[in-house]
Amino acid sequence: MTAPTSPAPANMPSPSRLRFIDIAINLTDPMFRGNYHGKRKHADDLVDVLKRAKDAGVKQMVLTGGSLSESKEALELAQEHGFYSTAGLHPTRATEMSPGKEASYVNALGELIGANLGGHGRKGRIVAVGECGLDYDRLHFSPREAQIAAFRAQLSLASRFELPLFLHSRAAHADFVSVLRERAGDLRLEGASAGEEKGRRGVVHSFTGTVEEVWELVDMGLYIGVNGCSLKTSENLEMVKSIPLSRLLLETDAPWCTATSTHASHAHLQTLPADLRALYHPAEQCKKEKYVPGKWVKGRNEPAAIGAVAWVVAQVMGRGVEEVAEASWKNTVELFGLEVED
Repeated sequence: MTAPTSPAPANMPSPSRLRFIDIAINLTDPMFRGNYHGKRKHADDLVDVLKRAKDAGVKQMVLTGGSLSESKEALELAQEHGFYSTAGLHPTRATEMSPGKEASYVNALGELIGANLGGHGRKGRIVAVGECGLDYDRLHFSPREAQIAAFRAQLSLASRFELPLFLHSRAAHADFVSVLRERAGDLRLEGASAGEEKGRRGVVHSFTGTVEEVWELVDMGLYIGVNGCSLKTSENLEMVKSIPLSRLLLETDAPWCTATSTHASHAHLQTLPADLRALYHPAEQCKKEKYVPGKWVKGRNEPAAIGAVAWVVAQVMGRGVEEVAEASWKNTVELFGLEVED
């Protein structure tokens, strides 16, 4: 395990100097409205969640769409709050694109994307196709063949609309890369020259793979998204250490991927200065059954926690947290073509 290190006190960053774009936030999840597994546990606190994110330096978010209906909902929230969103079909939901309905589903996604194209000077809010990819850890939700078919269909949409991909890969690296390489030319992946647009490539988000997989994906022109799930084990930390700063994106995947005391990241989080800890990883949180207005809910991740992710990544890489945050900011703006306040 990479040993935690603390920067000298003189180098401690001011919270006001750190800025973030959360590239993966499931703001459509009912947890942010107080509903857990169909049961109401507390009042809708989305406004508080967004305020805490703003206080933590989160200037912009890309809301995840994991199905046609969810992509529509994410778009509506993005329009309401001035965020951006993705549109696609998560591999665990690939059976929604059932035999005989593939064309109609893809057409509906295409209509949604085409009417709301964003990034790179366009006025819409949809800036990526996805969440799409392969997940062989959860084949009980969608079989392999259905996942591959849905993945291929969405690569066609990315090529058609010249949008980057918002990608998911779990225990499926060989097939994942193979399917991507089928469309490498259209997507400008392998062999793209340094002068070509990066906005037609993509990010493999919530990455938990190996060092070798990082190298292969980076060689294909892809970015790597890191969140709490990417920091669970000592092997994860070594993988994160191998990511070139020029290909790093930061995210939370909230309300999922919370950092816990059992994770390898925990020792690094203990070195957070008090002012940053209060913003990114507060010790005092409430249970959902005993909700306290204004408090974080234990076990429910928030976009404000992106600062904690940046801190751990900086510690593991042996860099300053400002350097890591700014690199991710620059990479995110370049990939998605976002218009954001400096």
